[in-house]
This record gives sequence, C-alpha cells and structure tokens, in this order.
Amino acid sequence: MRHLIPLLFLAACASTQDPPAAPSFPDTCGVDAYTYLVGQPATALERVLIMQEVRVIRPWTMVTMDYRAGRINFKISDQDMIADVSCG
Repeated sequence: MRHLIPLLFLAACASTQDPPAAPSFPDTCGVDAYTYLVGQPATALERVLIMQEVRVIRPWTMVTMDYRAGRINFKISDQDMIADVSCG
C-alpha cells in the first residue's frame, strides 16, 4: 500500500488540459468532395468515380510514408467502414 501513495500524488498532479487541436492541412486533393463517404461501407467506393490517384488503406495494410498532395487516402476500419478521408 505504501508503494501506491507516490503514484496517487503523481496522478493528482497530472494535467487536465485538453490536448492541442490537430493541425489542419490544406485541401490539396479535393478531399472535401468525398467526406460524405465517412461512415459508409467500404463498398460505397465502388459507386464513386474518382479521376485521380486514390489509396485505400485497410487495417494492417502496410503503406509508404510518402506524401502526395494530389492523392486521396480512404482509411477503412475493422468493421469495413470508411473511417477517414484525407489527402496524402
């Protein structure tokens, strides 16, 4: 029990501030036109005509770390739903 007392003091000193907001990136690929797809099944991508470079990122998929301003990334969740759409 006496080993837990210092931990309690440290927990009381922990910061309760909100984390900083994520930085916003410019829409270099026209991603705003596809944000309506977030929350829909991944199969919704089959019905959308996208005339530019696209990358579909599924769970456990290895991807390169290169950034391409004109590419649209669709991140798919474990439940096979579109979780995020971003440029890069």
